[in-house]
Order: sequence, then structure tokens, then C-alpha cells
Amino acid sequence: MSTSIVVPVLDEEAALPALVERLASLDPRPAEIVLVDGGSSDATVELAQAAGWRVISGERGRARQINLGVAEAIGDNVCVLHADTLPPADMVAVIEETLADKRIALASFTPLIKGPHKTRWFTTAHNWIKTWYAPLITRPHLFFRGVRLLFGDHAMFFRRDDFRRLGGCTPGDAVMEEADLCVKFARLGRIKLVPRWVETSDRRIAAWGPLKANWIYFKVGMLWAFGLRDRMAKHYPDVR
Repeated sequence: MSTSIVVPVLDEEAALPALVERLASLDPRPAEIVLVDGGSSDATVELAQAAGWRVISGERGRARQINLGVAEAIGDNVCVLHADTLPPADMVAVIEETLADKRIALASFTPLIKGPHKTRWFTTAHNWIKTWYAPLITRPHLFFRGVRLLFGDHAMFFRRDDFRRLGGCTPGDAVMEEADLCVKFARLGRIKLVPRWVETSDRRIAAWGPLKANWIYFKVGMLWAFGLRDRMAKHYPDVR
């Protein structure tokens, strides 16, 4: 069993140095780290190349970038990792031990949202609770089957062949592509939130404020739930 890490990015030169340092400390090592660039205009690609990562250029859009990364991945398992999310040193072992259970189709880590000066415990708790109430509100038939909705900053992972067989992410999605994956993977087995932290940046909360950030997260989720997919990106502005 082997694991590829796929990092979809756009203009992430500020976040990448910390991720490069963290991924260099992984033990055991992944089979590869694949950075899928959506047209960065900064030093993102150069930083990844200097770190020895494999770099692929593709059409902008996180769903399309993830699809391209998984299509090119060589590992049996794939973890989609955001540039501003730092995993534990034993990340690969956790992924491979989790997916050794054939009943689990899709899994993720648990995000701890923090910045240089504080940990955002309220939003961290809300994110955890949201994995339960989001399917209850939006897909109750899945909720009563035990399905949880996971999100991008959870560092989701799955078997490469299952992703391909299910058709991957919906190509046009700029956000909430991971929620769609949960719905698709629910056909194959359990969805599990592993009780191990990944540290994810609080940069959106720092930019928007805690109340506005949680309102945006909720609003975008409801747009997805009611099929208003073309409006999601407009209500989820980039923060770099």
C-alpha cells in the first residue's frame, strides 16, 4: 500500500514554506507529493520544485485540480491536502491504517483551526458539529445511514481507484467539492472522521471575523444543499 499527497494550489507562496517543512518531516514518507497548480502568478511553483515535489499545471478550479492530481497519482491511496493545512508527522501511517479497513470508503483528519497568535476553538468546534448537522439538514437519508460531511480543510483521503470509479469531483465546483465526494463515497462504505488533528490556518477568520466566517461557511453549505452551485464561489471570496 502506498500514499500520494495531492496539493491543489493557486498563489500560495505565503503558506507553502510551512507546509514544505512539515511534509519533509513525515515518517513514513509518502510515495509522492503532487502539487497541482491552477495558474499561480507568484513563487508557488518554484517553491514546490525546490522542495522536490512533482508539479503539474492544470485549469484553475479546485475540483478540476483535484481530479487532475488524482488522475496522475501513483499511490494506492490519495490524500488531498490544502496548502494552509499542516498534518501530523505520522500522517501516512494514519491514512494507511485507516484505509486498511475495507468498510471505510472515505476518511479525514480533524481540523484544529489556528493562527500565529490564537487557536480558534469556537470555529473548530463548529466544524466538528457541522460534520453531523450538515448531512442532517441537507441529506437526511444519508445522515440516518451514519454518513458525515467532510470538508477540504479536513485533509480527506481515499483509495485512488474508488475516486476514479466514482467519477471524481464535479468539475465546475470551486468550493464544496468535498461535500459532493462524501455523497458519492457513501455508496461504497463508511465515511470516518479520524480523531487526529491537522492544523489549518485561521486566515479566513482573521480576515472576516469569527461570526462572519461561520455565517459564510453556513451560507455556502446551504447554497450547495439547495442546488444553487453557480452562486457558491461568489459568496466564498479568496483569502491569500
